Amino acid sequence: MDIKIETDDSRNQDEQMVPLLRNSEVPEAERNLIQKAISQTFQSTAHLANLLPTGTVLAFQLLSPIFTNIGNCDPVSKAMTAALVSVCAASCFLLCLTDSFRDNKGNICYGLATLRGLWVIDGSTTLSPQLAAKYRLKFIDFLHAVMSVLVFAAIALFDQNVVSCFFPSPSSETQEILTALPVGIGVLGSMFFVTFPTERHGIGFPLSTN
Repeated sequence: MDIKIETDDSRNQDEQMVPLLRNSEVPEAERNLIQKAISQTFQSTAHLANLLPTGTVLAFQLLSPIFTNIGNCDPVSKAMTAALVSVCAASCFLLCLTDSFRDNKGNICYGLATLRGLWVIDGSTTLSPQLAAKYRLKFIDFLHAVMSVLVFAAIALFDQNVVSCFFPSPSSETQEILTALPVGIGVLGSMFFVTFPTERHGIGFPLSTN
């Protein structure tokens, strides 16, 4: 009878074949219906990270106190603030139509989604028609872009400097609208992005691992 002796080399080879993300010491999770619902909620909430281009929001928050003169707007400051809000809103719309991919060397390339496919912005590489068609512009992309602009508008309305600039002495009805409208837009946008999450990873959005 042959006796099989496991050597260190064979043991190391078996350990190398085990995926890195799998931990044999941790048992497989057995979830009930409530735990599955909670897990699905967390997974859906994670899609909200793609709600807005982070770079645009950061630039707005940095420039808003300067352009609005900390809420004390004159005609020039009001015009500059309106231009800032318009440019940031347009940036949110356009950046929602961008996407990214990794080439064979792992370099990240950005492109603009069109009706024919993905147009690589820097022109560093060219995608095949079959691969570019996967990034084709869809109707849901326009809905994401419009919702992104609305959510940015809610963020702008939460900014006291912007509100003080355009509404220095609002009436009680206007104050109620300015208080309730951003909350309503935020809830509506959250529900939309949770129900219809975006699969694009464009400029200003978190990148995927693959």
